[in-house]
Order: sequence, then structure tokens, then C-alpha cells
Amino acid sequence: MKKILYLLLIGLIAFSSMGFSRVQTIKMGTLAPEGSVWHNALREMGEEWQRVSDGNVRMRLYSGGVAGDEMDMVRKMRISQLHGAALTGNGLAGIAQENAIFQMPMFLRTDEELDHVLHELSPKIEKIMEEKGFKLLYWSEIGRVYLFSNKPVVTPEDLKPLKIWVWTGDAVWADALKDRGYKPVPLPSTEIHTGLSSGLIDTVSAPPVAALSYQWFGLAKNMMSMKWGPLTAAVVISKKEWEKIPANLRPQIHAAAVKAGAGAKERIRKLESEAIKAMQGYGLKVNKVSPQVAATWQSEIEKTYPNLLGKSIPKEIYQEASKILKEFRKKNK
Repeated sequence: MKKILYLLLIGLIAFSSMGFSRVQTIKMGTLAPEGSVWHNALREMGEEWQRVSDGNVRMRLYSGGVAGDEMDMVRKMRISQLHGAALTGNGLAGIAQENAIFQMPMFLRTDEELDHVLHELSPKIEKIMEEKGFKLLYWSEIGRVYLFSNKPVVTPEDLKPLKIWVWTGDAVWADALKDRGYKPVPLPSTEIHTGLSSGLIDTVSAPPVAALSYQWFGLAKNMMSMKWGPLTAAVVISKKEWEKIPANLRPQIHAAAVKAGAGAKERIRKLESEAIKAMQGYGLKVNKVSPQVAATWQSEIEKTYPNLLGKSIPKEIYQEASKILKEFRKKNK
């Protein structure tokens, strides 16, 4: 018996000296459908993880909302049913409310403003998320948000009779809209298509690439030309799972993620106008908003800010972002 134990011990030592390690499979969730820009970026990231780790770090991707809506994915990461997820601003705000600043409607008006404010605030926000148990691997975006509707919308009064989709769980934004006389309808993003089909909702706010990818524009055939603001995104992994990755591999794993995110962001910005043209070819009508009406919208939306600050968006992060934005606009007039 002693001889057998001795031989087993020698075998284990031999495996260890050969660099034997357990394969780590990271379960990653996303709402992105297969074949979309975001899905392809995640797939490329997973392939690179496997390459740089010699097959020891792999990714299993659950796409198209199979893992649930974004808040479902956040909950599953907290209990280790999922290890990571590609999230938009809604899911990120479910981890740390500070992320909601990037989705504040009509606050960040250009790509340059978004890039600058994100660059300035991301170290602080990433630290907050890490304290809450999540490692942010890369920032990206889904695109600029437009309003798609089954009836033409140009002015605030055109929108008030319609049923407006809002994320399930975003009660603060829903209440802010109600206070201004609108009709918000909370739904998981996975049920938008069904909601438009059944008449439960009449509108959806989404980037053109998303409206095309999910075929929402086929049911909401009108698009208001005014941009509401950016829809940021990021890939996160639970800190617990991140720390299971060997320390010497983490820089390469992180670098592969950053590269995938930068590539997706660049492709998304190029694809926006192409997506709009493609949808117009299938009957989408773009309803133009004049500068005067756009100013009316700006005033209308800014009246919802008091409802948001201190509730869904911390006042401190808003004040900091406003200061950064003011200085940037002054410098780049």
C-alpha cells in the first residue's frame, strides 16, 4: 500500500512539473444575437483567450438572451450561475448606479463627448464595480439611441399618446416619464418584439444596428431623426472568477478583451448609417426633427433630470460629469 501511495505521489509531482493545469470554462451571457457585431466580438475574444492560455481558459457563450434579461444575468453572476456578461447601461447600472450617467438622455450629445467623459470617469467607476465584486474587462457601445415607433413622432406631443418601452426594473425613469404625461410600459428587452407585435408597446428606443439585428423596425416603421444619446456597453466578469485565472495570464486575457471591445466599437460607429439605409430599403420612414423642435425636446427631457438625480443617478457622479463636460465643450467650441 505504501508503495502504491508513493507511486501516486510521484505521478502527481510529474504532472505538476509538466505545467498541468485545470481548464477554466467561463460562462458568458449576452443579449446579442448570433452573427451580430457584438456576438462576433465576444466570439473572437473567446478564441483569443483559448489561444493565449494554451487552451486552459475557454469561454462558453450564451447569446440571444438565453441567459435571461440583463438584470437576470447580473443576478446569476452574483450566485455563480454565470461568470460574466456583456451588458448595456441598464445591466451595468444594476451593478453600480454610477454607470447610468452615460445613458442620461440628451446629456452626452456627441461621440467625442462620450469618449472624453468615459475616459475621465472610467477609473473611478471600474474601482466601484470591483468593490462590488465585478471586474470590468472592456468598454464598448451599442450605438446612438433613436426612437422607433409604429406612428410618426416628431414632437413631444406626438409621443404622449403612445406606449413607450422602458426596461423592467427602471422604475425611476418610468416615474419620470409619467410625471411629464407619457405612458411608459416596463418590459424585459427579450420581450420587445412580442410587445410590439401584440400592441403592448408602440415605441422602442434603440440604436439602429440593434433595431435592424432584432428586426424591431419591421413592427415600428418610423424613426425620429433626433439622437437621444449613447448606449454604452461593457463586458464584466465576477471578481471571484477573474481571480481563478492564473495571475500570469490575466494581462493577456485582459488585453484580448480590450482589443475585442475596441474593434466592436469602431465597427458599430461605422455601421449606424448603413443600418438606417438598410432599414429604409425595407420601408422604414425617418421623420426629420428641426433644430427648433430639437431644442424643445432638450428642454422637455432636462425637466426629467430632478427625478433621476439622487435616485437612479448619484448626484456626485452627475456633478463630476457635468464639470468635465462643461470644460470639454468650452475647449472644443
